[in-house]
Amino acid sequence: MRQDSDQPPAARGRAVQLDSFGGPEVLELREIPAPQAGPGQIRVRVSAAGLNPMDWIMTADADTAARFGLSLPAGFGTDYAGVVDQVGTGVTGFAAGDRVFGGALSRAVADFVVIDVAAGSAANEARHTPEGVDDRTAATFAIAGRTASAALAVIDPGPGDTVLIGGAAGGVGVFAVQLARIAGARVLGTGSANSADFLRDLGAEPVAYGEGLADRVRALAPGGVTAAIDLHGTETVHTARELGIPDGRICTVAAQVDGVPAANGANATPAALEEIASLVAAGDLRVPIAASFPAGEIRRAAELQAGRHVHGKIVIDLLDARSR
Repeated sequence: MRQDSDQPPAARGRAVQLDSFGGPEVLELREIPAPQAGPGQIRVRVSAAGLNPMDWIMTADADTAARFGLSLPAGFGTDYAGVVDQVGTGVTGFAAGDRVFGGALSRAVADFVVIDVAAGSAANEARHTPEGVDDRTAATFAIAGRTASAALAVIDPGPGDTVLIGGAAGGVGVFAVQLARIAGARVLGTGSANSADFLRDLGAEPVAYGEGLADRVRALAPGGVTAAIDLHGTETVHTARELGIPDGRICTVAAQVDGVPAANGANATPAALEEIASLVAAGDLRVPIAASFPAGEIRRAAELQAGRHVHGKIVIDLLDARSR
């Protein structure tokens, strides 16, 4: 997988692009000129890209895309992992052959991404991948890991806390559940009936969402619930309030509720991704991969992601059998 820096740079590569905003049907895998690393930049040969709901939400329509600074033609996907294969002048800390992961806003599902290493933002970053963490797993960290870390920072769980996490079986949920458990909290996770075993494996006690949620939570935790995170909408927020949890210990991610703090990946601490990667490398946190697809099946992968019923993460493989 290592590419020496004196090898000629690749001139062509593939990238998923879209010429109009919309659903999975607008996604196309194309051959394009490979981007080249300029001063202060590195180029990464991407081996895997992780999908998130954010990817299709921000490319669904022009108004939403504009809020993220996207214009047509646009790329797709943000989380990536791979190997540095070009290093621009003035770059320190990275060398050709280094394994890296990070975020490249709406351009990660591509053979190559160029990262401005001085930018240091969630939308344009590279971090060294620890030994013991494979690229498929590292490609799931950037958005979901940051988001979970930011939400946990709002409610600050610890020993003695019982935390209710809504949408616990999704991509952010798998991080949030385990980080809360590592912090010493008891976790109740909402999900469908068929996610119960999955949630137990993560360390959460499953509780079915829907009408009567507060009563089911009371039955599971008669001593009370002390904090809550809603990763999907507002049902968990309203349930938390019904259970007497103060607004300051409730956090939303996918919705805004007056009086309740909201979190997103941009709020995470600079060390959040390294901490998560270290936990994975040590075997203390795992990231279930629900499905992986070759880049040519991006529409099918995006449709599955958009259905919001996946247990774990969806990953796109960029290295085919000929390039492994």
